[in-house]
Amino acid sequence: MHAFLEYLPLIVFFIAWKVAGIYWATGALIVASAIHLLSFVVRKKPIPKRQWIFFALIAVFGGLTIFFQNDEFLKWKVTIINGLFAIVLFVSDKFFNKNIIKQLMGESLELPNNIWQKLNLSWVGFFALCAVLNIYIAYNYSQEFWVNFKVFGLMGMTFIFAIATVFAIYKYLPQEESETPEDPK
Repeated sequence: MHAFLEYLPLIVFFIAWKVAGIYWATGALIVASAIHLLSFVVRKKPIPKRQWIFFALIAVFGGLTIFFQNDEFLKWKVTIINGLFAIVLFVSDKFFNKNIIKQLMGESLELPNNIWQKLNLSWVGFFALCAVLNIYIAYNYSQEFWVNFKVFGLMGMTFIFAIATVFAIYKYLPQEESETPEDPK
C-alpha cells in the first residue's frame, strides 16, 4: 500500500497529462502530492522529511510552471531532485563520514565497508546520470517523450538499477541454511 501511495501522484500526473495537458497535470500533481502528505496524517504516521522536500519542490516548480505557463520549471524539478540525491549521498559520505545507503540498509544487511562505499558511489552516479539524462531529454525531445521518460523511463531505470544492486551484493547476503536429511544408517 505504501508503494502505491508513493507513486500515486505520478500516476495522477500521467493520466491528467493524457486527458488535459501539462498544466492541468501539474496542478493535479500538486494536489495529489498534498493528499499523499495528508495520508500520513490520517494514518497518524510522521511525515518523512524527504516527503516534505518532494512536496516543496513540486509545489514551487509546479506553481511556477502553472503561473508562467512554462513547462521548463517542471522539467527542471526532476533534474534538481536527482541532483540533490546524488549530492547528499556524496557529501554526507565524503565530508560527514555518513553513508546514507548503509544507514538505510545496514540494519538488515552486513557488508564490508569498501562494498558500502562502492554501493554509495554507484547510487551517486546513478542519480547524477538520471539528472543529466532528464535535462537532456527535456531540451532535445518532445514534451510527450519527456513525460513518458519521466513516468516510465526513470521508474524503470530505478527498478533495474535496484535489481542490479541486489545482484552486485548477492554474495554478501545471508544464505538460508538448508536442512539436510539425516543419514538413515
